Order: sequence, then C-alpha cells, then structure tokens
Amino acid sequence: MIAVLGSANMDLVATVDRAPGRGETVTGRDFTTVPGGKGANQALAAARAGGDVAFLGAVGDDDFGRRITALLAGAGIDVSGLAVSDRPTGTAHITVDATSDNSIVVVPGANGTVTELTDAHRAAVDAADLLMLQLELPLVLVTQAARYARERGVRVVLTPAPAVPLPAELLTAVDVLVPNEHEAALLAGVADPVEAAHALAGRGGDVVVTLGARGALRVSGAATTQVPAFEVEAVDTTAAGDTFAGVLAVGLAEGLEWPDALRRASAAAALSVQRPGASSSMPDRAEIDAFLAEG
Repeated sequence: MIAVLGSANMDLVATVDRAPGRGETVTGRDFTTVPGGKGANQALAAARAGGDVAFLGAVGDDDFGRRITALLAGAGIDVSGLAVSDRPTGTAHITVDATSDNSIVVVPGANGTVTELTDAHRAAVDAADLLMLQLELPLVLVTQAARYARERGVRVVLTPAPAVPLPAELLTAVDVLVPNEHEAALLAGVADPVEAAHALAGRGGDVVVTLGARGALRVSGAATTQVPAFEVEAVDTTAAGDTFAGVLAVGLAEGLEWPDALRRASAAAALSVQRPGASSSMPDRAEIDAFLAEG
C-alpha cells in the first residue's frame, strides 16, 4: 500500500496567450477549477496507475473540499485520513500560457492545519510499503513523517516542491528524492542537473531528477540511468511531475526494476501533458500500458 501525506487544493486555472509581467494585466482565454494539490495529485496518479493508496491531509468544510474528497474516493483512494478543517480548502492559482508553461501561487488554507503527525497518520504509515511526501505541508511535519516511516522500515519518496533548503534530518530519512532540475539545483547548489543529482545522491539514497522534454535521470551511488522523454505535443504541463512521481511510486511498490519503473512514469507524464488540468490529465493503467505498447 502507498500512503500519501500531502496537500489537497482546488486549482483555479487561467489560460492566457502570455503570462503578465510585473504590474501588467492581460486578458485570459479560459478559466477552469480542477481538484489538485501536489499530495492529492500524486495520490490520484498512483491510484489510477493501479496502486492501493491512502491519502492523509486536510480540506475545508466547503464545496472545494467536498469535490476533492469525492474525486479521491471515486478513484478508490482511502480518504479516512483526510480531515475536515475549519479553515477553507487550499487553493492554487495557476496561469498557463500559449507555450504550455505555467506559474503557480498556492494559498495553503486547510493544508496549513496539518502540523503534527497524528495517530491516524501513524497507523496509515504502519500499514504502508511506501510513503510519499511533498513540501506543501509544514516542513516540520514532513520531517517527522519521514523519520517515523524510516523507523518503521517504510520506503520514503519525497518530491521537494516547492523548493526550500531541506534539513539533514529530512534528507537522511528519504529513500528516493524526486526533484525537477530547478529543485535539484537549489538543493545541491549546482546548476548542472547531472552534477546536482550526484551531489544529492551522496547522502546515500536514490535521486531521480525530472528534466521535462529531456526525460529523467536516476543516480544511485556512482550509477546513472537516463530515460528519454516520449515525444508528444504538450498542451499543459501542470501536474506532469506529480503524475511522474505517483506512477514511479507504483512501479517501485510493485517491485519493478528501475528502468521499467522510470519508463512507465515517463509514459504517464507524456500522456498527462497532452491534456489540460492537473487531476483531469492523469492517465489510468490501461492507457499507460497501451501507450507503451505503441511506443
């Protein structure tokens, strides 16, 4: 089982020809609301890829929170650890331009109330084979959860986003670190993604750096594995990284070899960028299998 402790947001997505500059107003082409949040996204991606998933976090007692809960539960995710807060559900305000690049402002809301590891969290981690974490919940909680999982022998996968300097006690409790190239550069203090991955892998865990259209790179000790991206026409890159991480977690939980797990994750990300939105873009297991068979 995969336990995901993380954020649940409603994504408020504005599509524009180009993103506004500082102090500038532009006219948008479209607006949608889509359930998201890095935690919920990764849980949904993993569940759609065939994983047995439990989601831990918080939403508000509002329409956004009810929509998110219904979506997760409808995908077969155990939401018994999803608390209802008196704070409003978190929101992510996303601008997607004509090149499919995006910029995001996150307002934590109910996510900010998840500040310490509860008995329900511990029980879910105890029952899990793998714990997925991100950084849209308070860093103290993420560190506490990672250390608890490590003590219980549960594999820890961390997506270090949004990127902030990480304490050594967190990094040493992580088995698989999954940054994008910008996050890897910030954490390692090295611009080149390959050098950054090797620097981060020096702590002893696996590092998987996502490189967008250039694929993904895995470093473990002195060993390096590069997986090219699938060539597709991108419509919206929102949640491609979360899709990759969620599907990678399923592959690892199922015991796939690293090249196969990375290839499945890359295929899922390629499928997701061809569709708009976050949770709405994530493929199911049958789609991933069909895409790989065609490739």
